Amino acid sequence: MTDIRPFCMPKWGIEMTEGTIAEWMIDEGQAFTRGQTLCLIETAKITNEVEAEFDLVLRRRLVEAGSEAHPVGTLLGIFGDAGASDAEIDAFIAAFRPANTAVTAQPADKPAPADVPADAPAKINTNRAISREALRLAEAEGVDIDPISGSGRNGRITHQDVVRALRGPASPALRGPAVLPDGEVAIYASPLARRLAAMHGIDLSSLTGTGPRGRIAKADVLARVSAIAPARGEMFAAGHNPPTIEPMDKIRKLVARKVTETKRDVPHFYLRMTVDIDALLALRKTANLVLGTKASLNDYLVRAVALALVRHPGVNIQVHGDNIHRFARADVAIAVAAPSGLVMPVIRSADLMRIDQIAAASRALIDKAGTGRLSYADMDGGTFSISNLGMFGIDQFDAIINAPQGAILAIGAAARAPMERADNSLGFATRLALSLSVDHRAIDGAAAARFMATLRELIESPEALFA
Repeated sequence: MTDIRPFCMPKWGIEMTEGTIAEWMIDEGQAFTRGQTLCLIETAKITNEVEAEFDLVLRRRLVEAGSEAHPVGTLLGIFGDAGASDAEIDAFIAAFRPANTAVTAQPADKPAPADVPADAPAKINTNRAISREALRLAEAEGVDIDPISGSGRNGRITHQDVVRALRGPASPALRGPAVLPDGEVAIYASPLARRLAAMHGIDLSSLTGTGPRGRIAKADVLARVSAIAPARGEMFAAGHNPPTIEPMDKIRKLVARKVTETKRDVPHFYLRMTVDIDALLALRKTANLVLGTKASLNDYLVRAVALALVRHPGVNIQVHGDNIHRFARADVAIAVAAPSGLVMPVIRSADLMRIDQIAAASRALIDKAGTGRLSYADMDGGTFSISNLGMFGIDQFDAIINAPQGAILAIGAAARAPMERADNSLGFATRLALSLSVDHRAIDGAAAARFMATLRELIESPEALFA
């Protein structure tokens, strides 16, 4: 009996509705083994590897890399054994009906293959998430998995991670065994980076990738273009200022569409105020010494926001259609600038964390964002968001709500300003501008105002942050 299985657009996280094939790592007609990377799929912020969960052949590739985004459940390809005829494949495609979940797992009527005992000199006992093929390879080659940073979902160590560890940190990232044109080396680069390199005559092998797992990205090629432009004498006559046309990549398109839909469909209203942070700055200096941490002002603000949210659960919400989801814990998303654009990783249960724990969690997420290693688990959910542009000298701004959340706090720069003291004398204080963007469908003005009043109290009397 022939074995034919569909390969569909997977669903990662409650908000994912579509994805794009960024790159196929195997060719049509090519056999693959369990644990091998099949393709890279991009969504709005993340590029994830899809690993094979069985040994078969890619019999039909229905969606090519670089095409438009496709909804979750879209049929992307067909897996099958060598005995399946083209007519059977065609009949399977004709009868297929899209599902809303990933279909790369074993079929329900066929149990997953049992683990094969590893022919390894030493058994690795670990609680870390690691694929079976990666564990077998690590045991067989005696690889220490402790220093390996997993690039799979939820930090899972993949077969590729172990291979890369074997090659050493300076080696290029492993790419799949796709057949390349004669004379072209297997360089791990995005399709857009390849096109830009060809347009500008740049040798990809001379570039160092800054993308996930060392992948050469568009930004790497553009940086080289900018560096060599003066050397090529690309000078223009006065008055002649031709543009450099750069098409939006898939991630930028998805982000643009999401913020457009949110701003159009969600009725925003804004509450703005300034708060005195001199007491908080003084306490931060002392508390950091006591806790042995380097917590930033933003970390203290995350703590204050989290405590205010649990006191005002009407603001700690998500809006899904006609339903309001209320949460007991404060999962605070922080805006971080990453190579792929703005990302919003989430600090979970921030109301239960100490300042030093928030600082550690925040730093870990920022580091992962900077190297393109954020997973869906890092960004999925969130009950409230913070966007801080104060470090860029921005006095005040209004942020677009990170739907389906109900509100987002925009934080400007701290500045010294004159103020009247209680004894009617004039003095100076360090003031911080805050602006709360609120979804008026689910949060009323009075509820949002009470939240802001509590937030002011926590910031101006910061001892409560350690209660």
